[in-house]
Amino acid sequence: MRHSCHKYKLGVKPQHRKALVQNLAIELITHQQIRTTDTKARAIKPFVEKLVTLAKVDTVANRRLAFTKLNNKEAVKALFDVVAPKFKQRPGGYTRLLKVAEGRLGDGAKEAYIAFVE
Repeated sequence: MRHSCHKYKLGVKPQHRKALVQNLAIELITHQQIRTTDTKARAIKPFVEKLVTLAKVDTVANRRLAFTKLNNKEAVKALFDVVAPKFKQRPGGYTRLLKVAEGRLGDGAKEAYIAFVE
């Protein structure tokens, strides 16, 4: 059976998809909020949520695990020093999606903001 096997493919090859999700997660951690297509926002949400859960316990091993996922020292530092302390008492649901009413100019793609919960 194919239960819980859904992944967002985003119309690209696996290497490109991995790089895309990684880069969007770095931008979200750095800027706290980004505007992207709705599908890409939904694709990075579980990735970022797992990273924040990992960062809630600040150990060297967790920092190394986060670095293997993000491959960016500044983003890992921001994740552990800025983002994770805000969510120490929160059990989950660290991000939210806000859909934009109008489509993107040019191709009309549905867009959304993905941001950390205050």
